[in-house]
Amino acid sequence: MENYRFPKLIEIKQAYQRIMAYVHRTPIMTCSTIDKMAGCEIFFKCENLQKVGSFKARGATNALLKLSPSQREKGVATHSSGNHAAALALAANLCGNKAYIVMPSNSSQIKKDAVKGYGGEIIECEPGQKFREAKLEEVLRNTGASYIPPYDHMDVIEGQATCALEMWEEKIPFDALITPVGGGGLFAGTILTTHYKSKKTPVYAGEPKGADDAYQSFKSKKYIPLKNPKTIADGLLTSLGKRNFEIILALGEDIFTVTDKEIVEAMQLIFERMKLVVEPSSAVALAAILANKKVFAGKKVGLILSGGNIDWEHLPF
Repeated sequence: MENYRFPKLIEIKQAYQRIMAYVHRTPIMTCSTIDKMAGCEIFFKCENLQKVGSFKARGATNALLKLSPSQREKGVATHSSGNHAAALALAANLCGNKAYIVMPSNSSQIKKDAVKGYGGEIIECEPGQKFREAKLEEVLRNTGASYIPPYDHMDVIEGQATCALEMWEEKIPFDALITPVGGGGLFAGTILTTHYKSKKTPVYAGEPKGADDAYQSFKSKKYIPLKNPKTIADGLLTSLGKRNFEIILALGEDIFTVTDKEIVEAMQLIFERMKLVVEPSSAVALAAILANKKVFAGKKVGLILSGGNIDWEHLPF
């Protein structure tokens, strides 16, 4: 394990000042029907209404804006088939820079169209991590662009931490916070901000049973990479980042796993009761509360709805 330096509160606040002109301050919503079912008060932070439909806009924008002008002139690059690809493409576009996005050839057309729409240049590769990484290396060599990873990067974590900063600024006396966890950028960022703003408030995460490397790593206290993930929550099919793991292990409270059936039920509940479009990954945190009611009973819980990018052709209900 490396010993990484965690971003301080002043740096998270500076990140917020840096990105606020480029991202939305998203609303917090409530639903009395869901509160009754859950046995607690839930405050939903709607990052599904964020630019590019995901919290990823925060980290990508912060990391890009922290580059020097000469670095930014050469552009930024990443490999991603999902929300980070769109987030980096938009951040670069808004800042007048070039974004090179390596995407597997089997990425959904909706996601490719989003990246192109935000001005990103797509470089296709064969599906599989090793092909993505090899193609990215080639792009970095040819362009001199700076690599901005989706989650395992302190500037990205610092950007994601601004979401919880907005929540705490609302002066709601949260008894607990909960996020989904995949790569761990949002969970780690939420943990850091909450640690600085309200040290005693626990921060939890929900994770699909079919992609539970964060749960396994947290419980065993050693980093366990993801193997053969299978879940409807496609935004959480990524292996936990090593920097993220250090923060989660040091300061996180607990991780709960949920089934795909529980995820779909929670997603449907948010659609029907709150009239909010959320992707399966977003519903994981609510599914975790509903499956662990004793932990949250009678509490005020801040929950981050991480994104709203769904494939309308393949709705799970």
